[in-house]
Amino acid sequence: QVQLEESGGGLVQAGGSLRLSCTASGSTFSIAAMGWYRQAPGKQRELVAAISKFGQTNYGSSVTGRFTISRGNTENTVYLQMNSLRPEDTALYYCALMSDTLDDYWGQGTQVTVSS
Repeated sequence: QVQLEESGGGLVQAGGSLRLSCTASGSTFSIAAMGWYRQAPGKQRELVAAISKFGQTNYGSSVTGRFTISRGNTENTVYLQMNSLRPEDTALYYCALMSDTLDDYWGQGTQVTVSS
């Protein structure tokens, strides 16, 4: 079993920035990809950004050019740098991990609220 711990969420004004962190821990496992998803009230959960073990990245269309996903200096850590935040970015942000055996793991979520 893998545990994901998220941090960095909070309240920020439009145009501001936040940096989310996610660290995976637990029993031995191999990571295929890690990423961030978000869900706002009344909306489906959507991909924000993901990065594979090979360094390939994917971004949701609404965040391209504003958000950057990166791998940490330590193993099993990813960051999401969120710039030029908009009120519509307000959501619960979840860290996700996919193992090399295609098992999925999810964090508890961290709230991001962007005020106008």
